[in-house]
Amino acid sequence: MRVPMTWLREYVELPADVTARDLASRLTLAGLEVETVDELGTDLTGPIVFGRVQEIEELTGFKKPIRYCRVDVGSANGSGEPQEIVCGARNFSEGDLVVVSLPGAELPGGFKIGARKTYGRMSAGMICSATELGLWEDHTGIVVLPEGFGAVGDDAIGALGLREDVLDIAVTPDRGYALSMRGVARDVAALYGVALHDPAEVRVAEATGEGHPGAIADPALADRLVLRGATGFDPEAPTPLWMKRRLHQGGVRPVSLAVDVTNYVMLELGQPLHAWDRDRITGTVTVRAAEAGEKLETLDHVQRSLDTDDIVIADEAGAQAVAGVMGGLETEIGASSGTVLVEAAHFDPRHIARASRRHQLSSEASRRFERGIDSRVQLVAATRAVELLAELGGATVETAYTHVHHPSEPTTITVRAGHAGAVAGVDYPEGTTQTWLRAIGCAVEADGDVLTVTPPSWRPDLTDPNDLAEEVIRFEGYENIPSIVFKGFGRGLTSSQRLRRAVGRTLAATGHHEVLSYPFVGERDLDGLQLAADDPRRASVRLANPLNDEEPLLRTTLLPGLLRTLARNVGRGFPDVALFEMGLVYLPGTGTERAPLPPVDRAPTTEELARIEAALPDQPRRVGVVLSGAIERAGWWGPERRATWADAVQAARDIARVAGVELEIEAAVHAPWHPGRCAALYVRAQGERVLVGHAGELHPRTLKAFSLPERAAAMEVDLDLMEGARSKVVAPEVSTYPVATQDVALVVDASVPVGDISAALAEGAGELLESVRLFDVYTGEQVGEGRKSVAFALRFRADDRTLTAEEAGAARDAAVALAGERTGAALRG
Repeated sequence: MRVPMTWLREYVELPADVTARDLASRLTLAGLEVETVDELGTDLTGPIVFGRVQEIEELTGFKKPIRYCRVDVGSANGSGEPQEIVCGARNFSEGDLVVVSLPGAELPGGFKIGARKTYGRMSAGMICSATELGLWEDHTGIVVLPEGFGAVGDDAIGALGLREDVLDIAVTPDRGYALSMRGVARDVAALYGVALHDPAEVRVAEATGEGHPGAIADPALADRLVLRGATGFDPEAPTPLWMKRRLHQGGVRPVSLAVDVTNYVMLELGQPLHAWDRDRITGTVTVRAAEAGEKLETLDHVQRSLDTDDIVIADEAGAQAVAGVMGGLETEIGASSGTVLVEAAHFDPRHIARASRRHQLSSEASRRFERGIDSRVQLVAATRAVELLAELGGATVETAYTHVHHPSEPTTITVRAGHAGAVAGVDYPEGTTQTWLRAIGCAVEADGDVLTVTPPSWRPDLTDPNDLAEEVIRFEGYENIPSIVFKGFGRGLTSSQRLRRAVGRTLAATGHHEVLSYPFVGERDLDGLQLAADDPRRASVRLANPLNDEEPLLRTTLLPGLLRTLARNVGRGFPDVALFEMGLVYLPGTGTERAPLPPVDRAPTTEELARIEAALPDQPRRVGVVLSGAIERAGWWGPERRATWADAVQAARDIARVAGVELEIEAAVHAPWHPGRCAALYVRAQGERVLVGHAGELHPRTLKAFSLPERAAAMEVDLDLMEGARSKVVAPEVSTYPVATQDVALVVDASVPVGDISAALAEGAGELLESVRLFDVYTGEQVGEGRKSVAFALRFRADDRTLTAEEAGAARDAAVALAGERTGAALRG
């Protein structure tokens, strides 16, 4: 919400010495964050004066029409003679009052005005347009002022309001009232303890009869509808300069008088309005739900298919507006519209929010309706609009009007007077709560320490005692809440927290960068992973109200977010990427019961907690890694090394080492990995072999679907399963006796996994074996086609003696024998 200071001061009697930056600081501390203070016109210098066009000479012989003008600027130019100016605009005539920048002036954007020869004539100054002055965006020509706006030669900067301080407030979703001058003014008046002139506190005369017929089909969609008419309106009447200027400062583009009036009232009172050409409306105006298959062409010339959840404003011919979002093109006020019907209503904010998101159409009106507006200002707003149409457009206000209202009981909240102090941890003086709540418009009745509070109609966000406490605390000042260091007796990090931090540090130390992805995916992501139709990862939790219609599912794997992030980095010129993410995935259970919504004034019951737990999806924590490009860059130390499937497997090994579990690896076929370069990762938990993840090179079709470079690799493991497989750590006994090393070279079939040979050697060697390590793999003519030679280093050591050569040799022979029995391995000759 953009708030010009001069407009604000019309409603609040602020002290003269309060600057825009002073006010911005106070508002921010009170919970209305002022993002910027725009000091408009600070880059503008005079002389900029009013002038009257005396004579216009049309110059010919140029590619575009050029006019040579003599303009009376009084004594502002020092000579009293008419100023000679060359101008290309065509929208003014002799005798018009205009704005003239004389030599020496500087316009917004650093545009300096001087005297120069152009088109064969001397031009000393410039006749200004609204855009050049920074008034508003208008490229149709120069500004022609109404008679009496200013005297020839007088300074125009102040009269036009070219210098103005404007607060730009970031309004949070719970403070819809602050999307109006009226709402901001109320907070400002409360903060400074000054009088408020509420623009909505006006008396509206009783209707002399029924106006244009109107109806509300369902009170759940809207509880108030006002229709006010004005006849004899001049559709060509211009919007006054002051209104255009305020609209521009408020961030709204001036369009035409009828539209500008409705926008002006919306900024002033916070009530969106819609002006119809009443001659194009057929019969009763009805607020109802859209019908299945109903269509509407909106003002942006888009044909929209309506949803039955949309609220529409319709006549007997059909829907004429998506309520609270945008009007229809059929009933738009045009150049011949002389009869205007102004509509104001109070709609259910949830329907408006869903419609705005569904149609991907966010408007100034929808922003206000979906946050909640004043439920009682509609008649005042519509009356204000038609009166402005009468004042500025020559219309006659009809004394008969329509006001459909379905009254509801006002909300009351019971709260203890000391509740705000208890929440803030501050001992506020007696009566503080009542003072601030009355200042924002609440009705407060006290019965001892218990207050019964009725929030005003413009504060639908106040629904429980904590909302009231927040109001008191913010006006008392968040900065006045003391900072007290909590002296607790915590037990430090849990084992799960320590593990997560250790895994993160380990992956970061091995060259991976952590990323955080949104947990939302779509069917397109799952298709890109090449998941089969019956793959369990396709069974996802679907969001009832997704942020993006193309990503309505909660992730069952970390890979889509990681792959999209990898593609984004590669696309921006960073081909060598190693990323990791640690987060939750969401696996739906078999239950169909919806979780209950317990009230906020008490703790959930045991039964409610059980139902909530039963309705929640399983949420294991996983770690994912993706790699692409060079894992080791080229330099004086040697050539680069490209990332391969082995690096993804090594990342899993590093995680397993930190988790304190033994990782078992075997070849597998599992999407989205390449079927020949995929490893299944297992751990032992209570004697059982548990699958914890996969690693390897990604499938070529997955690489194409996500626009990834060739040979990209990935890994994903379940950290919770790894943590569950951890056993009690036993410190090893360090022997002081020397080690005996025995090397063996075995020839096996090329299809035999090295891991199987290593496991057999370890089991066959017995208790004397300290370690087994692969140090060579050979294929070639010496071992024959389809065969390979694998060499291992076996280390033997005893805790109580020095091993003899016979003992080490016997252990080696036993290891080789068991490897030969299990894998067909034979000693290489």
